[in-house]
Amino acid sequence: MGHMWSVLANPHRFLGFSRYAVPSAYSLGLILFAWSLYQALWRVPPDEFQGGDIMRGMFVHVPSAWLCMGLYLGLAVASFVWFIWRHELADVAARAIAPVGAAYTALCLATGSVWGKATWGTWWLWDDPRIMSVLVLFFLFLGYMALRAALETRQSAARAGAILAMIGAVNVPLIKFSVDIWASLHQGPSVIRAEGPALAAVYLHPLLIGFLGQGLLVSAMVLTLMRAEIFSQQADRLMARRLGGG
Repeated sequence: MGHMWSVLANPHRFLGFSRYAVPSAYSLGLILFAWSLYQALWRVPPDEFQGGDIMRGMFVHVPSAWLCMGLYLGLAVASFVWFIWRHELADVAARAIAPVGAAYTALCLATGSVWGKATWGTWWLWDDPRIMSVLVLFFLFLGYMALRAALETRQSAARAGAILAMIGAVNVPLIKFSVDIWASLHQGPSVIRAEGPALAAVYLHPLLIGFLGQGLLVSAMVLTLMRAEIFSQQADRLMARRLGGG
């Protein structure tokens, strides 16, 4: 276990890996996402019970909902790894995940609002547990970034951010099970179910392919931000050595 963490925490190995992983993930992700959108817009039949043609937004909304929860779990895990083992690359990962997670949560809320207007007749429901728990997730991402920006030293910012991220992780299962615990206009699970997916294959296959494509794009974005942060830190250290030597 210790050897694995030492490999993952080595910035030089990470930069070597990500140099090839980033363009590969962007390329394959774009191809899969474009195929999914093509299927959603021109091949998949509309469902009148889900708002007619507006339900085509499902192929962006549902993956964005899954990904924003997954990104927050990634933020919490990276924060935990830094908090326990002080692996700097874990903190770099947490900082990179936060803005991508905030953007995807905003995308989830926006696409859900458009879909909700067509199916429920309203853009927003303040008493809907899933909507509100996703909104809390959005503010957790924003709060994490704001907290880190407000503190002067990197160590104190990383520590405070890690604590917030770990505590906020309790909201993720609340999002997942909110429709089972409280009354909600959102339907129950239709893909991951003990008895199998409820979606017809014509909807399920493009949805899963689109999720994989968006997942690769999200991974590429996080890796890109991580690379930028590492290069920034290396430049800061180089500048400090030059100023100190001068």
